[in-house]
Amino acid sequence: MQSKKLAKNKPTASTQRYIDIAQIQDDVVVLKDGTLRAVVLTSSLNFSLKSEDEQVATVGSYVQFLNSLKFPLQIVIQSRRLNIDNYLKELEQKYREQTNELLKLQIADYRNFISELVDLGQIMSKRFYVVVPYSPGSDKQKGFYERFQSLFLPASKVTLQRKKFLERRNKLMQRVEAVLTGLQGMGLNSALLNTQSLIELYYDSYNPEIAERQKLEDITKMDVETQTGNI
Repeated sequence: MQSKKLAKNKPTASTQRYIDIAQIQDDVVVLKDGTLRAVVLTSSLNFSLKSEDEQVATVGSYVQFLNSLKFPLQIVIQSRRLNIDNYLKELEQKYREQTNELLKLQIADYRNFISELVDLGQIMSKRFYVVVPYSPGSDKQKGFYERFQSLFLPASKVTLQRKKFLERRNKLMQRVEAVLTGLQGMGLNSALLNTQSLIELYYDSYNPEIAERQKLEDITKMDVETQTGNI
């Protein structure tokens, strides 16, 4: 049996080894198996509020969009409890700056109402994402041996050459453009997440409680070295 003291000193495995992400760069997520992912943030629409003709048109656009795809997609819905702390702080600041007693009273009542409404109703905010993949082995224009060999590149060590990465990224962006066009045809607003947004998305997803208290810095302000020879 080991003592508690020795158990405390025993090194623990990093959680990073259980995450499939190898690196995030140039608005692209690079996985450890060498495949790439792009994430598109999209709006939503209230289907039940549309007229019958509008519903038929929306379904038709969606079917046309799916039929035009030659690659798989992943649709992710992220639900989070609505955080209005910053909004409540703004109301508190306005309350202190207000000199009219009647307006101060109204601001205080409104602030209490909003706070109780969110607490009692457990109001959730939802975000919708479309994950667009690219795998070197899915490129039918390559020969079988070349596609087979590309699957076993040591991507876990992040050693892809910059040229190879850019080639794969360009093919991924072609898929992204097709997805953006299809979403626009359904009346949805969408945008490709950049590097900073991707880092924040995964940081919030893996650390929901910590993310509420500690926000990430802008990556352009971080002191990091860039390895131009790698991905």
